[in-house]
Amino acid sequence: MKHENFAVTHTDEEWRKILTPEQFAIMREHGTERAGSCALNYEKRAGSFFCAGCDSLLFTAKTKFESGTGWPSFNDPAPGATETTVDRSYGMTRTEVHCARCGSHLGHVFDDGPAPTHLRYCINGVAMNFKPD
Repeated sequence: MKHENFAVTHTDEEWRKILTPEQFAIMREHGTERAGSCALNYEKRAGSFFCAGCDSLLFTAKTKFESGTGWPSFNDPAPGATETTVDRSYGMTRTEVHCARCGSHLGHVFDDGPAPTHLRYCINGVAMNFKPD
């Protein structure tokens, strides 16, 4: 992702104070958590998922589904919550998903999800915070 002007910006030093080391590696350095390692993958309550970097609404629980991949999966983000860029790392082309408000890396989106969108937003759980209804 090229650096753009986001509503929420911080220096790397400031991000390191806001985020845990794992969150920084994933959200600011485009890492990936180990499959099945985050409790949010198993979250079933009604509520919403927010960016761990800026607290922006990303997804609602009603768009979450079990994909069997080991990461929280959603078929539709909140309106205006995410942006995408082309990711050509690791010898493949994927669509990266990042927070529209702070630019933090969240995960990737694939076109193998359920109806009605047929999209699967495969999101790193540590990049989000869950707030139950």
